[in-house]
Amino acid sequence: MRPLQSLGLSATAEAAYLALVEYGPQTLAELVGRWGPVGSPVEELPQAIDELTRIGLVSRAGDRLTAQPPRATLEAVAERRAREARNAYESATLLSRFWFDHTSGSDYVEVVDTSSRPDAIQRRIHREAASEVRALSIGPAGGGERVPEVDTEALDAMSRGIVYRVVYSANILQVPKALEAAHACVARGEQARVFHDVALNALVCDDRLAVLSVTAPDRVGHHSVIVHRSGLLDGLIGVFESYWRMAVPLPSVREVVDLETSRRNDARQLLNYLGAGLTDESIARELGVSERTVSRRIARLQEVFGAQTRFQLGVQAGRRGWF
Repeated sequence: MRPLQSLGLSATAEAAYLALVEYGPQTLAELVGRWGPVGSPVEELPQAIDELTRIGLVSRAGDRLTAQPPRATLEAVAERRAREARNAYESATLLSRFWFDHTSGSDYVEVVDTSSRPDAIQRRIHREAASEVRALSIGPAGGGERVPEVDTEALDAMSRGIVYRVVYSANILQVPKALEAAHACVARGEQARVFHDVALNALVCDDRLAVLSVTAPDRVGHHSVIVHRSGLLDGLIGVFESYWRMAVPLPSVREVVDLETSRRNDARQLLNYLGAGLTDESIARELGVSERTVSRRIARLQEVFGAQTRFQLGVQAGRRGWF
């Protein structure tokens, strides 16, 4: 239970309020005496009491601290924040109108320089999503050798019940850190698929906006393109759904490791036969297995390499040094 932390108060303030409710009015010294079981740093307690006093959840009478009933106080906070949110949306509308009256561009596309904080807008989407996030991923965009890592905001969103569907470019299978991060997300509920050639990084938040991550023209910086409700947004959603239908399930770590490390002769020989143009019947005869077994092995290789066709399988296998 984190009812006050969700409003922006510190963990210490929340623990102090719960202690005052449970044990009744106390002095600061008495509260400090109870602080061992609570588990928060004692030195943060005075500041935490100030937080509670400012919001109206704690009153002072001399050196005595008393918890106040939460409903009226927090309903007032909720009303104030709702008013601030309405003002923010109205201001966004007015300023956007002014912006587009004095600059060239459309009112449903924004280009933001996010070179200093390349993931800031994406993290906001994870926090604000109401039902579903759809993503296309080709890996980090922007300058430098950024190491792929799990986005904790995405994990928090999944823990809230937000559905995540992600299509990764097949090159993820060649980057151990990226593959590890993807499997960590799958373990937390992400639905992940692989396609041999994803074209861009994109996040779609519910059906109300999308964010495209692109490298700046100087090839060093980073830009985010924000697309609001429009025909363009509908088109981007359609692009994602097309990728999703064509993609294959993300292979497990064991499957990738087995294929990458063993380089078994029969698999390499199978690929060589395919490259030579042999039919499944001829390959089965050469390998001494059934034609059905050949078809099954080829289909599994296509899944692991993120290939939709046998031609793509040959290309991907060549790039990975299987020939």
